[in-house]
Amino acid sequence: MPRRLVIAFVATGIVSGLLAAFVMQPSFRRSLPSVLGGGDARSASAAPDPFEHVVAKAVGSQVPVYEDPALGGARKFELPNPTEDGAPLIFLVQDQKPGWYYVILPVRPNGSVGWIRADDVTTSKHYYRIEVDLTAHRITVKHRDGVFLEEKIGVGRGPTPTPIGVFYTKELLRPPNPDTAYGAYAYGLSGYSNVLTDFAGGDGVVGIHGTNDPSTLGTDVSHGCIRLSNEAITRLAKYLPLGVPVIIKP
Repeated sequence: MPRRLVIAFVATGIVSGLLAAFVMQPSFRRSLPSVLGGGDARSASAAPDPFEHVVAKAVGSQVPVYEDPALGGARKFELPNPTEDGAPLIFLVQDQKPGWYYVILPVRPNGSVGWIRADDVTTSKHYYRIEVDLTAHRITVKHRDGVFLEEKIGVGRGPTPTPIGVFYTKELLRPPNPDTAYGAYAYGLSGYSNVLTDFAGGDGVVGIHGTNDPSTLGTDVSHGCIRLSNEAITRLAKYLPLGVPVIIKP
């Protein structure tokens, strides 16, 4: 999403090239535990409910990120709070051990993870997840009680595809003018374009947003973001918390 638009309505978080370089170290690129309830569980306390997700929100001016505490917990870098553009810093928790949370990091490269101290955040829970099927041009928002929303979407076109993987909603933005390609609301995700390292003044953050042109839904149309109707994005903005996992499939 373009930074010049984002700044106008609260902004996506921008992470410096230095931080991204740290995260690219192989020791930080572990495979992600599944947010769907299976995968590489790291503690016996993992919630049995596949829809229960824990969100961590920073309480101080920065959150240090560490290597695995079991391996000495070397401090790697800090993430600022609020982010460079004013958004509160949040994480989607994947696992925990006493005094620590294992989280997805909202930085490049996609799939980066690390450990943060429990004292540096507060936590909350929710019971939503978002599934995106790029081939079917379909978004399904699920709650533990059933399907909350399902509709067709616009996705990245050939040269600028929507990245696949597990991400989360890190901020909710409201454009000053809903009659644009960004629609009524826009969620900034923790993921980035695999093609664009900068776009219209921003750094290639992928988003889920509305649109003023519903005829583009069901097509490959964007620079990597996911478009849905203004009615749908407004409903999500009304009910969904931040930190909702977004599983994007081919």
